[in-house]
This record gives sequence, structure tokens and C-alpha cells, in this order.
Amino acid sequence: MTTATGRLTFDSLDPATGAVVGTHPVQDAAAVRAAVAEAGTAAVWWAGLGWAERRRRLLDYKAVITRNLAGIAAAVHDETGKPEADATLEIVLAITHLDWAARNAHRVLGPRRVSPGMMGVNIAATLEYRPLGVVGVIGPWNYPVFTPMGSIAYALAAGNAVVFKPSELTPGVGVLLAELFAEAVPEHGVFRTVTGLGETGAALAGDPGVGKIAFTGSTATAKRVMAACAANLTPLVAECGGKDALIVDEGADLPAAADAALWGALSNAGQTCVGVERVYVVDAVYDDFMGELTRRARKVRAGEDYGPITMPAQLDVIRRHIRDAVAGGRAVLGGPESVRAPFVDPVIVEDVPEESASVREETFGPTLTVKRVADVEEALEKANASAYGLAGTVFSGNARRAVELARRMRGGMTAINSIISFAAVPSLPFGGVGDSGFGRIHGADGLREFSRPKAVSRQRFALPGMNLTSFTRGQKELDRLVRLVTFLHGRQKR
Repeated sequence: MTTATGRLTFDSLDPATGAVVGTHPVQDAAAVRAAVAEAGTAAVWWAGLGWAERRRRLLDYKAVITRNLAGIAAAVHDETGKPEADATLEIVLAITHLDWAARNAHRVLGPRRVSPGMMGVNIAATLEYRPLGVVGVIGPWNYPVFTPMGSIAYALAAGNAVVFKPSELTPGVGVLLAELFAEAVPEHGVFRTVTGLGETGAALAGDPGVGKIAFTGSTATAKRVMAACAANLTPLVAECGGKDALIVDEGADLPAAADAALWGALSNAGQTCVGVERVYVVDAVYDDFMGELTRRARKVRAGEDYGPITMPAQLDVIRRHIRDAVAGGRAVLGGPESVRAPFVDPVIVEDVPEESASVREETFGPTLTVKRVADVEEALEKANASAYGLAGTVFSGNARRAVELARRMRGGMTAINSIISFAAVPSLPFGGVGDSGFGRIHGADGLREFSRPKAVSRQRFALPGMNLTSFTRGQKELDRLVRLVTFLHGRQKR
């Protein structure tokens, strides 16, 4: 097999040590095309099983994953460097989403009658959601189980087959997920993994046999994936980066807010698309909040509480942003010296100008900028002044104001008095706006994302004297129609 890069295989590495943990094939366009074709055949069989049988088999897959949880967590740890406890948490979340998708697919997508309205009194109208066929999933490395399973599980539950291209940094996890699926569904390759570099993902996005692409990654890469999809008008759901903000209002539980901000910023070494990168704190509680935040942050240790930076190139971005932040603001904890590859110690900088790169661009590292604001309106204005719009957080002692702030925050999800809690609720959709992407995974919207609506109208009986869709229609029929429409819609509502 010859690839565009000339490479036949590639290694996945332990980012903490550089040790090789696996070697995988670089699958070229021909290999991807074959995988998609085989998945297309499997998709017909899978869709033909019906709702109940697919539900049973997906619940079997859930059980297989659960029984192999420790082994999957070890694989995630080996390829990302994150602590196995954090890997376990993301797998547990993936299990709950798989369970919800399997149990709710029929209710959300199955046939149902809809009202035809007065104009269609003689029509029986039904709506259902049909599978797309083959869904291509291009996954990230930071959460190599939870994030792609948010597409894989919902696409499978909707009746599709899946071809998964995991990140080149975590291919072993992707291969393992498909192998475990084969234990639950051995008859056909309904869920299969292809491994490789960027050219493999491009081949998947550009394959005409793919009904939809689900992509998670950077905004820049999403644009390239969209270009590949455009050749075949393949639709795309894209979950891209974020620069999420946390607002701390008066009356907030400050220890809880500081704890949440710290976890949101530092967990997974800050490599979380919905992690906290900016904090806006109202003046009345700023000093007390900063005291809580810094006291807690000094106890967190890179290499112990969180792992290394998984993608080496990201260290340059993190280093540049720290220097930029410190040059314009005041370092409260850490600084440029905090970058000691492959680890980065916690960094907190306050009063960084809003136009700085460290405030405007996604850092994807264990850093945090904190800003004092006069009130929550200023906090909201600054939080929303971003090209990104993925998620956000509000801590407040005023429940009504917190809900109103959450609704007005630009983005797809907002957590109140908790951190990233929306990700743990399978019935809530997940996705962003602006440079954070479009479309939704998870929940009923996620199931519909991987299906197409099918409308059917059936005439139950003919309306006497009202055959409007015929060349035999006369003026009397048209006059009756106008009288009916005038009766139904011609009166002003007061």
C-alpha cells in the first residue's frame, strides 16, 4: 500500500515518556473506500434489524465496554498521558450516553402521526427519521472515548453504520472501541476503524459513500474537512474549539466557584474544548475569589493531578500565550517557566487586556486569565465578545439572575453553579456556534443529526367539490378555498 506521505505505518506514543505504545497502518484512500463500501453493506443489514434488535445489541455493546472499562482506561492513559482516574470518568460518561441513545432512539426517531391542519382534514400525515447509511466520524485525541462516542453511539442508534478515523495520537483507543463492538455485533462490520494521518481523514470526508461526517477538532481543520465534504455535498456536524468563560456573581459560593474554575482550567492539562480559559468576577467578591482560587491552585501538581500536554506542538501555543498574558497582566501563579515539556504547571494571570492573544485565542493548556468587572452585565459582555461560542459557566447566589445570564451567554451550553455538568446529561444536546462549529450531538437533537426526516401524506378520502390539484378544478372550488382561508386566517387577533 502506497500513501501520499510514503509511510505505511505510524507509531502512537506515550506523551509523558515518548515510548512507543502501538504501531498502526496508514490507510490510504483505497483502503478507506473499501471500508466505506463494506460499511454500506453492513448499514443495510443494521437498519433492517429494526429498533428493538438494534437496542438490544447496543446495550450488549455497552455491557462489553463496561466489563472492559479498566483496559480501555489503560489504553487512554497510555496514548494521552491523562491519569487513569480521569480516563475512567470519560468512559463512564460514554457508557451513559450509549445507554441513553440505545433506549431512546425509537421514541425520538420512530414513525409518528402529525396533525395535517384544517386544510388537510382528509390527509393522514406521518413523520419518521430514516438512517443516512454510513456516517464517518473523525475524532479528537483529548477525549478519545467520550467525544467520538457522542457521535458513534447516536449514529448507530439511528440505524447507521460508522467508519471511525481516530486521531493519529490515539489510534489504539479507536481500534479497541471497534474491536469491542465486534464482540457484541459479530455478524457484520457495522462499526469499523480506519487509522492514519490527515490524508486518511480527508479520504473519509471526501468519500461519496459517506452520508454524513461528524468532526471534532480545531476550527482550522474543520474548514479543511468542510472543503473535502463539499465535493459530494456531504453534510457535516462540527464540534470545534472554544474559549469558554466562567462568570462569578455576587452571592456566589466562592469556594465552589474557585474549585470549579480550577477543575475547568486544569483538568486534562487544560486540554478540554469546554474547559474554562477565562474568568470574569464582579468587583464585590473579586479579592475573596482570588484568595480561594490561588490557595487551591498552589496544591495542584502537573504530572500528578493531571498529565502532560498530549500534542507536542501545542506547547508552543501555550508558551506564547503565557508570555503574552504576563506581558500585559500580572502573574498570580506561574509564568513562562511553568512550561517544562511535556508538562505545564498551573498558570493564573489577572488583568490581561481583552485584545490579547491569551484572551482571544484557544490556549488548550492549564492556564487561566481572571478579570475584575463592575457587574455581571460587564462580565456577560466580555464573555460573549469572542469568535468562539461553545459553552460557559455561571456561579451566582441569585437563581433567577443565573438562569437569565445562562440563557444570554453566547454558546450551545451553559452550566450554573457546577462545571461542565451538561456533558453528563445525555438528553441535552452538545455543540456550539461561531468558530466553535455547528450541529449537535447528544440527546434527541443528536439522534436527529444522524438521520433524515421522512414525511408521508396519505389521502384518506376525497373532499367533494375541492379537488384543487387537478386541471378539472373550476372557479367554484377556488371560491370555496378562498372563503375557507378567509374564515380561518382573515380575522385579526386582539
